Amino acid sequence: MKPKYDDIKRLFGDLDDHTIAEIEASGATMNELEEVVAYLAQETDVMADLRRSLSGRALAIYDLLRSQDARWDEPG
Repeated sequence: MKPKYDDIKRLFGDLDDHTIAEIEASGATMNELEEVVAYLAQETDVMADLRRSLSGRALAIYDLLRSQDARWDEPG
């Protein structure tokens, strides 16, 4: 299922429309976006079952968000 504008806002909070458009254009799935949310929240214990790091579209979105918003750098 391809995420829509409202899905992206719900997952990531207050993003500008340009960033949301970039995420939509990436073709990422809801599962990929949920992985990004977990990594941004530094919930590595949640990701432990996967035993892998982000890659592909999820990594690109993660990098986009980290580069644009300092709040992802804050602990917890």
